[in-house]
Amino acid sequence: MANTFSQIYIQAVFAVSIRQCLIKPDFKEELQKYITGILRKKGQKLIEINCMPDHAHLLIGMKPSIALSDLIRDVKSDSSEFVNRKRWIRGRFAWQEGFGAFSTRTRIWTS
Repeated sequence: MANTFSQIYIQAVFAVSIRQCLIKPDFKEELQKYITGILRKKGQKLIEINCMPDHAHLLIGMKPSIALSDLIRDVKSDSSEFVNRKRWIRGRFAWQEGFGAFSTRTRIWTS
């Protein structure tokens, strides 16, 4: 939409299925880069990402062109498929259902 300005910052958190510690240091960086690429393709701006062994944190500068639930669904689905294709773990990798999302401010403006 022309002449539209938005500044929406969301921290999203989601866990590995059954909170298993499956995100190993060996492939953490590559997974984070892949998730970054998913968000870019969706037209969103990733500000920060940190995958822990059993969950992931994303700070996203969101544009209102996509619903947050659709965006996170796509990130989780595509990244699960990526991990399984790479065969980084024995068995099947999956993220847990659902996610947490919290709005935040990145800067406080003063005059």
